[in-house]
Amino acid sequence: MKVLSIQHILYEDNHILIVNKPAGLLVQGDATGDTTLLDLAKAYIKQKYDKPGDVFMGLPHRIDRVTSGLVVLARTSKALSRLSEAFRSKLVKKQYWMITDKYPEPQEGHLVHYLLKDPAKNKVKARRDARTGYQKAELDYKLIASSGIEHLLQVDLHTGRPHQIRAQMSTEGMAVYGDVKYGSKYVMPDKSICLHARRLKLEHPVKKTDMEFIAPIPKLTPWVKFEDWN
Repeated sequence: MKVLSIQHILYEDNHILIVNKPAGLLVQGDATGDTTLLDLAKAYIKQKYDKPGDVFMGLPHRIDRVTSGLVVLARTSKALSRLSEAFRSKLVKKQYWMITDKYPEPQEGHLVHYLLKDPAKNKVKARRDARTGYQKAELDYKLIASSGIEHLLQVDLHTGRPHQIRAQMSTEGMAVYGDVKYGSKYVMPDKSICLHARRLKLEHPVKKTDMEFIAPIPKLTPWVKFEDWN
């Protein structure tokens, strides 16, 4: 994807841009030098509004490259500052959908783990007991639907740690489908994983109105088995 199309833009105004990011696209630059969501968003605004010079685009949060779904971008420094603070203060409510091949027992629950990231491996270790240097991570999950060996879960985050859902759910035996790094036995053709930033609730950084966004799930197998829930 060299440009952002209208199907990826869920909302835009003078202050923010809400995008349904496809899996495989970096949110911001890394050592690969690959094109990023920030690059594409700037190009989209520059082209649509015929803006001269550089386009400002700020990033108040991120999701993993292999993950799809909602990303909020800030079009002004004021919006970026306020949104960044809202994410830090946990005022933004984040909900994910994920697919796993392990039927959840129980069907819903509250998980608390302590996480430690290994930068060399870009992987997070999760344990159930507190230890120095580990960060507390909390989430709620519940089963939404099942289709053969795949099961669709809703995950509500209470903390925003790197790889949190991937590490916590894997520790409980429910690895994200396609997430080989965290124990899945399945590989997606596009190397993505079945983790999708589904819903965001936030206050508009300037207008102060309550906003809610829902991102349609990818049109890929096994996601398509749950299209009736989209």
